[in-house]
Amino acid sequence: MNRHLKGVNGSGTPYHSGEREVQRLVGRAEEAAEVGRTVSRIISLGASRFLARQRLAVSASLDAAGRPWASLLTGPMGFVRPVDERLLRIAVSPGAGDPLADNLAVRPELALLVLDPRTRQRMRFNGRGLARPEGVFLLTDQAYGNCPKYIQMRRLVGENTVAPGAPTRRQCLDRRQQDFVAEADTLFIASFHPEGGADASHRGGRPGFVRVESGRRLSIPDYPGNNMFNTLGNLAGYPRAGLLFVDFGGGAVLQLTGRATLHTAPERCLSLDIEEVRETRDGCPLRWELVEYSPSNP
Repeated sequence: MNRHLKGVNGSGTPYHSGEREVQRLVGRAEEAAEVGRTVSRIISLGASRFLARQRLAVSASLDAAGRPWASLLTGPMGFVRPVDERLLRIAVSPGAGDPLADNLAVRPELALLVLDPRTRQRMRFNGRGLARPEGVFLLTDQAYGNCPKYIQMRRLVGENTVAPGAPTRRQCLDRRQQDFVAEADTLFIASFHPEGGADASHRGGRPGFVRVESGRRLSIPDYPGNNMFNTLGNLAGYPRAGLLFVDFGGGAVLQLTGRATLHTAPERCLSLDIEEVRETRDGCPLRWELVEYSPSNP
């Protein structure tokens, strides 16, 4: 296969069957084919320059039960850097209680979303991972950029030196957590497909765009994006997802995992039936201040 395409299916297309199914369903197959030409198996010089400036990333991995989890990773500029044209090193150790290290011990699927709230730029790297004492390594099968839609612009204003607390665990959201999710303007989503592996993506909107139906169920609208339908394509073939919410001003991190359902009417959205909740106080050491909401937000 061409080294500039996802090595997932041997068909010469960068998309697996779930992505192609959703693209056809919504009538965006031609647009997706055009965007798919940007997908590469190698880490470009431009990507390397972008990574050298970043301090925030989100990973997607699967636990022993096959449940996706989204994990927050932060560090000094350059903590994510290429070792060679396909291998990334993330020079950070997952926090105590975060599932990433345990997940990589049992399953190799790993994805990384690197996002810059200051410039609304983001890149995705999907492949196979390994956790070592010197950091987490990702061998990329897919590397590509995404558009800036729905990314809220934020300014880095400080850094907390307090160590994260041990995560609290529940089977559903309590009232305080429900209120936090209902006010969120950003979330990250981890998904998986047997043909394409793990994927980490971003969702954003005005506060309230995530609908809290109960402590056990959330609903998230699917706004028009780049027409690749990576996340929805994954859910079409593997209906499970992990969500990550970050308190950008206060540092708390909320991780959810559960069963996902894709809905196409009356609007396109996905819902998550929650199976486990983990909340980590001071899980994000970086403190961000909102500059402006994305002009793309409905």
